[in-house]
Amino acid sequence: MHGCCYPRGPHPHMNDAMHLEKFSHNLMMDLPVNASAADKVKPQKLDYLLILDLEGKVEILEFPVVMIDAQSMEFIDSFHRFVRPTAMSEQRITEYIEGKYGKFGVDRVWHDTAIPFKEVLQEFEDWIGNHSLWKTEQGGSLNSAAFVTCGNWDLKTKIPEQCKVSKIKLPTYFMEWINLKDIYLNFYSRRATGMMTMMRELQMPIVGSHHLGIDDSKNIARVVQRMLADGAVMQITAKRQSATGDVKFLFKDRIR
Repeated sequence: MHGCCYPRGPHPHMNDAMHLEKFSHNLMMDLPVNASAADKVKPQKLDYLLILDLEGKVEILEFPVVMIDAQSMEFIDSFHRFVRPTAMSEQRITEYIEGKYGKFGVDRVWHDTAIPFKEVLQEFEDWIGNHSLWKTEQGGSLNSAAFVTCGNWDLKTKIPEQCKVSKIKLPTYFMEWINLKDIYLNFYSRRATGMMTMMRELQMPIVGSHHLGIDDSKNIARVVQRMLADGAVMQITAKRQSATGDVKFLFKDRIR
């Protein structure tokens, strides 16, 4: 198993006591299932799932990804970067971060480690490339892997908005994703408005702090593990048309 990847090497503050206490990048997630449930597990078309839960309403402030093996349900690795806005004044950024992350006690870590979104994507591409999940010569799509989000907002709305602000082209690997809400609805025949509803219905305790992106990503990953163990099949629920930018939703029964 691996810890959180730092392609350029970790910032010194990434190893300080406060940061390690808050983020536990080497956390091994225990499967919230027992061995007797193994016979329910279904074959998956995908090999890896990348659970993404962005934070930031004006601009993206946090880009956390948790990678799990879709076949074994094991936690493989995580990628976590704080993102520094480029279109906001320093005063507004400071106020925003104090309000967003001050309550978690990690605002100093954010200021010490946040980098622009363009740099985050460069490091993320190094990370998925090191895991053989992405090759530019294959057109830029993911290789036997897919993003999993709790809702469509992250990849339908926010990533394209941020790419425009950062003046970069929307990467091909963001063109399709799995909305866990749709998988949950079609598998359990129950509507879930979000991660908290899913965890409550599945009687799973929350780990860490809600609305801290890396913790939410870990909790969503635990829900995914549980659903895989229960026999759910993870499949693409939405695709963006590269020519028009329109998004096509692939499930008839879905959360709107």
